[in-house]
Amino acid sequence: MNSKEDGRKIIFFLFVCVPVRLCTCFFSHYNQPMPIVRFPHVMKYYVNNQVEFPISASTVQELIDQVVRQYPSIRFHLLDSDGQLRRHFNIFVNSIHIRDLQGMETRLKEDDTVILMASAAGG
Repeated sequence: MNSKEDGRKIIFFLFVCVPVRLCTCFFSHYNQPMPIVRFPHVMKYYVNNQVEFPISASTVQELIDQVVRQYPSIRFHLLDSDGQLRRHFNIFVNSIHIRDLQGMETRLKEDDTVILMASAAGG
């Protein structure tokens, strides 16, 4: 085998095999149903200008952890200095407040919608 053939094999590998492996690795969850999380419009800046997106999580706590891991700039707005959800945030799973479910340990299913809603006050 000469160096020209070796070069072709390397180029083939880089342009055909590597992207397929990367796509399989990075996008393997793409077609799998996941819970949807919705954010207030005023906070979409912190989550790449999205107001809703799927996120892989089996509990509400895991969902919050995943959101903070994927979008670190939102941490200050969602969590206090102890890592707990700020008091002015309400979380709803399929329109039911988590305090009427199992709180942060509420189990999520793949077709659930989780809404994070900041309380508003004033006069």
